[in-house]
Amino acid sequence: MATTPELVAGDSATHTPSTPSSIGSYSPPRTPPNLHQNTIDPAAKWLVQKYGGTSVGKFAVKIARDVVSTYLDQHKLAIVCSARSGSTKALGTTSLLLKASTEALQRPKKSSKPSSHRNGLGIASGAETPASPGTGSNTPIPLPRISPPNDSPNLRSRSSSAVGKNGGGLFGFTPMNGTTTPRDPPPEFHATVDLIKEEHFKAARANIQDPEILAELEDEIDRDCEWLRSFLYAAKIIDEISLRSKDNIIGLGEKLACKLMAAVLRDQGIDAEYVPLDDILPESLGGDDYDGKALGQDFYDTVAKVIAERIEQCGRRVPVVTGFFGPVPGSLLSQIGRGYTDLCAALLAAGLDASELQIWKEVDGIFTADPRKVPTARLIPMISPDEAAELTYYGSEVVHPFVMEQAIRKKIPIRIKNVENPLGGGTVIHPDSDHEVPPSLIDPLHAVQAADKSVTVTETHSTTVTAKARTLSSSSISSSSAVLSATASVSTTDVYSFSDDPNRRRLPTAVTIKENVMVINVHSNRKSVSHGFLAGIFGTLDRFGVVADLIATSEVHVTMATADCLTQRIVERLLSELKKAGTVSVSRDMAILSLVGKQMRNMVGISGKMFSTLADGNVNIEMISQGASEINISCVIDARDAVKALNLIHQSCLMIKPEGTRGRVGPWLF
Repeated sequence: MATTPELVAGDSATHTPSTPSSIGSYSPPRTPPNLHQNTIDPAAKWLVQKYGGTSVGKFAVKIARDVVSTYLDQHKLAIVCSARSGSTKALGTTSLLLKASTEALQRPKKSSKPSSHRNGLGIASGAETPASPGTGSNTPIPLPRISPPNDSPNLRSRSSSAVGKNGGGLFGFTPMNGTTTPRDPPPEFHATVDLIKEEHFKAARANIQDPEILAELEDEIDRDCEWLRSFLYAAKIIDEISLRSKDNIIGLGEKLACKLMAAVLRDQGIDAEYVPLDDILPESLGGDDYDGKALGQDFYDTVAKVIAERIEQCGRRVPVVTGFFGPVPGSLLSQIGRGYTDLCAALLAAGLDASELQIWKEVDGIFTADPRKVPTARLIPMISPDEAAELTYYGSEVVHPFVMEQAIRKKIPIRIKNVENPLGGGTVIHPDSDHEVPPSLIDPLHAVQAADKSVTVTETHSTTVTAKARTLSSSSISSSSAVLSATASVSTTDVYSFSDDPNRRRLPTAVTIKENVMVINVHSNRKSVSHGFLAGIFGTLDRFGVVADLIATSEVHVTMATADCLTQRIVERLLSELKKAGTVSVSRDMAILSLVGKQMRNMVGISGKMFSTLADGNVNIEMISQGASEINISCVIDARDAVKALNLIHQSCLMIKPEGTRGRVGPWLF
């Protein structure tokens, strides 16, 4: 095959990356001419963009052409990608990787007779696999020799990467003794790995035009998937997948997504570099001091520093960074969970002292309510971290509070934007949201020059209208003029702004609903309740891993609202344990309605207005709770009244009235 250009290139004179030992030899990449690079302005700050799996799966070319290329002239851009989503949720890369790891530990199905057609290595043709101990022949099954995928930052082709072709074994390993042994049919994960490979092949061929870049990327995908197959074979033989092994399996999803994104950027004329973070953590962070303990802020500060140092070495190339950042003490999934990609982006932004962290989704931002249920819902241009955290807890997938903390503590604002609508301002989560956002935070894709009185804006899912452009808050049109005349093709979604009307400054910010809730009531039968009554109840919840969203207590009575996500068998065991403390009753098919807003602090009458509105609407309240933060009032209602209650509170407490037929408002963050 002809020599192919590297997927990542740049000025080798300004780039001498530290190469992890697992990567192998490194050759400085070269930069073909006329590639778009990060700005050379020394005063420009870093901007970190994080793309979700659906965005990478559906809009990779749009991201490169309409988003990344627009920011390069004003910022030094760094990109973090989640594992690619599939055409369905079941075909998402992370879901398939988890499925494959489960299948690797399943007992093999014994075949009635072994296959007789074998290759020279003693491995049956048709992709048959080594049998587990105790199956097939009594001949000992040799262990495979496994090497990790060779994640070279420049993604160049290698003759040694031809897995299964020249001495590497059919599945990336070579049996030690070369003997021929009967084989069982291939395990189930074999087909799952093939599906992962095929899904990424389809994505590569659909998004990349350059045949050389495409061929190189396909070679990378093939090699990584064969490494996964070998890894799962080894796990099957030893009949174990440790927590860190599962981390490595799941981390392959981000690697494949970032290699795809780097290739797409390259294909669109953008100088990009694939940056794996497998070995980025120093040895000092993997010692016994962290084993069995929660990771402290000093750990995350160190991670932010070392990741930023690696990104700085990319020069003017656009780094495409894996969300997976290596063997975290105690396991990445256990310590952080599947949201570690967002955390990695936040740590990178903190380490680089970025001007902004952008999280790109398929929604316009955060709305005053779920627009799928509330037609009058409006986009919120700016929100405080506390409000965003409350909305996350009670029904909306905004940004995880811990992820927000890593950026906000460094005074880095977080902007949520829509890949399908890059010209929209989105929603800014800002630590100083009591004030107007400074001009430096106006998104360059959304800004409109005051001198240009006539503009045409193209947005996806829109209708052409002629309108007066109002002066909106932070993320809206930046202009010294109060009104701009504009003919625009825009979404008819209104933006919710306290600055529209001075009388509306003291109002809640949003109302949300959390469905599929179960309410558990425990009433003590004892006349004299011991001091251990509450401790016993919450100790039982802890043993069963149940998190109480809302709690109301008295001396002899406890009511708890929790997500109804447990199996019936576990629920029965839980209730059986709780009955030791007293009489237990359960209400299912409930929902938590939450009114959230920092303006609600010391707001006289807001609770009465909320509950009287529900009473007027004939909505029964099962439970009431107001958080200590004073920015959230929640109650439990019947799930069948959820949509009605949501609209009633949105109209009454937020004072957003219906204004006739509205256009598309898009899904809220759920």
